[in-house]
Amino acid sequence: MVTEQQVLDSMRHIIDPDLGKDIVSLGFVKNITIEGGRVRFTLELTTPACPVKEEFRHQCEKAVGALEGVESVEVELTSKASRQKAENQPNAPLPGVDAVIAVSSCKGGVGKSTVAAQLARRMQKDGLPVGLLDADVYGPSVPTLFGLHHPQLYSDGTNLLPVEVDGLKVMSLGFLLGEAPAVLRGPIVSNYIQQVLRQVNWGTLDYLIIDLPPGTGDIQLTVVQQVALEGAIIVTTPQALSLVDVSRGILMVEKVNVPVLGVVENMSYFDCTECGARHYPFGSSAQSLQSRFGLTNLGELPITPGVSDLTRPENLLPVFHDLADNLHRAVGARRADALPRPQASAQPGHIHILWPDGSESQLPNRHVRGNCRCALCVDENSGERIVGIDQIPEDIQAESVAPLGNYAISIAWSDGHTTGIYSWEHLRDLAQVVETE
Repeated sequence: MVTEQQVLDSMRHIIDPDLGKDIVSLGFVKNITIEGGRVRFTLELTTPACPVKEEFRHQCEKAVGALEGVESVEVELTSKASRQKAENQPNAPLPGVDAVIAVSSCKGGVGKSTVAAQLARRMQKDGLPVGLLDADVYGPSVPTLFGLHHPQLYSDGTNLLPVEVDGLKVMSLGFLLGEAPAVLRGPIVSNYIQQVLRQVNWGTLDYLIIDLPPGTGDIQLTVVQQVALEGAIIVTTPQALSLVDVSRGILMVEKVNVPVLGVVENMSYFDCTECGARHYPFGSSAQSLQSRFGLTNLGELPITPGVSDLTRPENLLPVFHDLADNLHRAVGARRADALPRPQASAQPGHIHILWPDGSESQLPNRHVRGNCRCALCVDENSGERIVGIDQIPEDIQAESVAPLGNYAISIAWSDGHTTGIYSWEHLRDLAQVVETE
């Protein structure tokens, strides 16, 4: 009879494409039972929306079924529990919701609400139970995006029920406040936010997408304090002014212990129907985003007429399918927590880094400070340095080093500079320069 070890060994060649390891080493294979020639086991994936789950199932059935003596293979697909706190904590999980994703931007007008709505619609059309919450008190967008200006709201006797739009569950503060301007003080705003977060019966959802208002005020803080977020997506555009605000958005959500899952670059390009070429009217900054912040670019979205009209269910761009897949992968990678992370610390005169391969780097403080890529140190339009190494005090010290997820660190310097984000890729490049000098 086949053994449990043989079953495990037969699947060690099945690699998770995002984590770069086999599913056995990652601990995905659980609860193996063998009854004669019948083999059953559970494949615990990182998220119920894993894009390759059916491929994994097929590969497992084929690998185990090829073992001598195996007559049948049953694979049950489950997923890891969301890393949310217990329900008695201030930012407790929402009952029945697997992952809560915040869509954020520090600058208005970048298409954040459209991205949130299209992303939610795309995932719902892919067969996932999804909800969309419009948390903007002062300028709710969902009523306009979906043409829901005066929807009838119902209750289950205790909580409000979301409005269903062709299978997508939707709730907006605009439904509660109407179309009159919201002239509200902070505490009242917080009360409204708590109501739509805690007094809406969402049922069972794989994802709840929260469309945050732009900025870093009371609404954002209330959401973070009330709900355990899986992570945040930062929406920006290629313009220099928007990119300046990306770092603010990253630092804001990381300071409240919400991981940034990636950046979405909206209004990036358009495809000309006359010449057939792709044009980038604001310049292409995808590589800049990756190298500067160390974050995954989840998607570059085109300029498309009518993209903000979600009254038509068929008005879905293929590019949002790729964005949804990339989000699933980002959530899965975070939950697996299988990626090795460098460790950085402030030492007298230098930043010490221990890399995952065991090697170490010591970067002089003045060299690191003088190579900051933030908007105060580098001109966003020309790319030329505003502050160079020769302008940095020789006795500059790093007062603190804070990790930003697994992609970068933030350093507070003794000269008062605190806005620099140093990706691991950038620090590795700096280390190579130091080692060759």
